[in-house]
Amino acid sequence: MKERIVIIPTYNEIENIEAIIRAVFSLELPFHVLIIDDGSPDGTALKVKELQKEFINSLHIEERKGKLGLGTAYIHGFKWALKNEYQFIFEMDADFSHNPKDLIRLYTSCATENEEGIRNDVAIGSRYVQGVNVVNWPMSRVLMSYFASIYVRIVTGMPIHDATAGFKCYRREVLETINLDTIKFVGYAFQIEMKFTAWKYSFRVGEVPIIFTDRTKGTSKMSSGIFKEAFFGVLQMKINSFFKKYVRK
Repeated sequence: MKERIVIIPTYNEIENIEAIIRAVFSLELPFHVLIIDDGSPDGTALKVKELQKEFINSLHIEERKGKLGLGTAYIHGFKWALKNEYQFIFEMDADFSHNPKDLIRLYTSCATENEEGIRNDVAIGSRYVQGVNVVNWPMSRVLMSYFASIYVRIVTGMPIHDATAGFKCYRREVLETINLDTIKFVGYAFQIEMKFTAWKYSFRVGEVPIIFTDRTKGTSKMSSGIFKEAFFGVLQMKINSFFKKYVRK
């Protein structure tokens, strides 16, 4: 049985990829890493393959042709991780906006019971569960992200402060229960849809406070189209949920 794997989607992350991989492998708990690279022309995949010679059997890469979107990259990674029998499956960005040290806190949230005897099925690295913990973002983007999460809470009724967060840990049974082929969104709406679906299946979704720091190297993949998908997608997702049954097998 394999314990923990971190899925990191990449597109042109040559400036960050080696450092983020080494940071994960330097943690006190052992994690495996799966890179999903969408044909980066800057040599990201080549650098990962070079590092595989050093991190044998713990660093993996799946290469895809073309920039196919964040959501499909994670779905690809989830299926790979389930097939390879990992028990705790993580999402994390390559650009150090998520602190690799927080992987241990997310794992603890899902792997052990707290003082109240509660153990989460999904743990979210949350920017907004304790105020606003974002560094180096322009105020306009902070406000857009913060109020987007409020909007999602109002529309869906989901009691989550950071609905668009992309730093997460799943217990494998969550991903086994969700029909991953029915997850349609590819940008920020993908993150919302995964949380919403897990919540509708009555899995326990918890938030772990983190400090989010904007990238210092490489280029952001954010676009206005991603936000439009999230805004209108949430409404459609809520409407569609009225016609679905969320019953665990």
